[in-house]
Amino acid sequence: MPPNRPSSGWIIDSDLDEIDLDPSDFTSSLPLKKVPNGDVFQASRAGDVERLKYLLESGVNVNARDKWDSVALYYACLAGHLDAARMLLESGAICSEHTFDGDRCHYAALNLKVRKLLKAFEARPPPLAPLQAALRDTFLSCEANRVYLEQSEAIYRVSGLSSSGVSNANHFPPDVVFFVQGRPIEAHRVILSARSPFFKRKFKTDWRGRSEVRLAREKLSYPALYSLVHFFYSDRLEIAVDDMEDLVRICKVCKCESLQRVLEKELIHQKYAEYKALRDLDNSQKRYILQGLSLPEEDRLSAALHRVLQSSLARSTMQQNLENDVDRLVSSFNVVQMNDCVDDLADICVRVDNKIFRCHQVVLASRSEYFRARLSHMKDFHEGKVGLPSGAVPCFEEHDLSMEAFEKMVEYMYTDGLKDINPGQAEEMFDAASRYLLFPLKRAVADVLLPQLEMVSPAELCHWLILSDMYGVIKIREYCLDTIACNFETFADTRDFRAMLLTVPPPSGDSSLRTTAPSAPGAALNTDQGNLLDDLREKWLEAEAADLDKRDESALLFDKRLEMLMLVAKKESETVVDDIQDSPA
Repeated sequence: MPPNRPSSGWIIDSDLDEIDLDPSDFTSSLPLKKVPNGDVFQASRAGDVERLKYLLESGVNVNARDKWDSVALYYACLAGHLDAARMLLESGAICSEHTFDGDRCHYAALNLKVRKLLKAFEARPPPLAPLQAALRDTFLSCEANRVYLEQSEAIYRVSGLSSSGVSNANHFPPDVVFFVQGRPIEAHRVILSARSPFFKRKFKTDWRGRSEVRLAREKLSYPALYSLVHFFYSDRLEIAVDDMEDLVRICKVCKCESLQRVLEKELIHQKYAEYKALRDLDNSQKRYILQGLSLPEEDRLSAALHRVLQSSLARSTMQQNLENDVDRLVSSFNVVQMNDCVDDLADICVRVDNKIFRCHQVVLASRSEYFRARLSHMKDFHEGKVGLPSGAVPCFEEHDLSMEAFEKMVEYMYTDGLKDINPGQAEEMFDAASRYLLFPLKRAVADVLLPQLEMVSPAELCHWLILSDMYGVIKIREYCLDTIACNFETFADTRDFRAMLLTVPPPSGDSSLRTTAPSAPGAALNTDQGNLLDDLREKWLEAEAADLDKRDESALLFDKRLEMLMLVAKKESETVVDDIQDSPA
């Protein structure tokens, strides 16, 4: 039993209860040093949040270490920059005291307010991107996986392991179960094959067609293998320090070379690390957390599934070629006969227009509630069928959607992003996002489109404003409102803008009825969109820097200006109608 001695951690915890974090704590009263060309470590140390924001949006690894083995969060805590520390934490910086990096941040914190901030974020896991979160939910919806994780949480009492929020509604059955030391790990072939050359080879050879695999090696650690499979789904590794050596051996067998190198380096750190708050605890209670961003891009989940997608698309077939020996449509059973399905592990076909897309049920079901319900219905239907051809794959058809739009939608479902998009496809993509319950797809489309909107004409920008308002694409809507507000007179002279005013609800004359002002340019986006012209008025007032005591007066002047423009638009519309009627038949 460890000796009873005062622990600074307990004293700090009791003191933290008396500490409150105010919004003013996240701004500095003194000018901070700017590092316009600095890296993430220099920006964090200087508290240059503008540079830090740019670096984080550029995709820098928030948990990377510099040559002194320090992370960016360590420098922000050491210097007491709460705003920089919060930005890093919101981007997924690890701050748990049960980790090497997190422990150093707690120890280096300049004051109790910094430690209070760390404790607040320690109580919740780092955020996951939509793709990783969806697949993690699918993994944990399997009962055996969820039960083990809940047991681990009870043993280690560490936040971030919890499976709370995962319900049976997210359940999609596994197609393979591994038994290690008598305990199961439920998984899906395509995910394991995408992440590990070892699993890919095994599913083609020794494990082909098997739904259960029993691994009998005595030295194989169940916790280590479970952590690796969980990582394959979520791009987040969480493992006890005691199990790390076992995991390194498993990574060597599974050919996960980049992960193996990171773990071997971390073992050296763990060997020489002195845990100030954990010296009374054994290693089994210390945790190591790794985000996928710490690995090269080609070894992350989105890149792995992108390779699977490319392989499937290359084997997808145009309908006029379906009569050959490779792909034969069996319409009576609503299935497709495929002889080479092992290569990409496709287990579902979707017919759109004249093309058959080879896809993977676990990805479609994880990303979209629509596909989850549709696939569940198909599974029940085919369970009642007998005599299906060997190697037959279920197939269903989607209507009112072009194959180009479906391919872009599938690209997002597999990779969480889009490389490019034709602006002419945008409306169809926004509609597909709503129909297939893939709402984050709207933001992905907006991210690709925004650079192209910088060069469009005022008439085209009005079109994009109406479209984004109709489909609730906040990012494009905000951009259009900002641009119109800053160049209002230019747009007022544009006939298309005046015509647009006749198609939207009028602004609220009573200030008490006005909608909440949208976010200012560069600020966090406000997702509560309201009356379009109300929001344009607020943007215009911000752009004109109207004094607070004259704000209502300026708003009335803006409304009168809009009324005049609407009258002009009505006259222009009547003139067009008269010209049409007077023109010879």
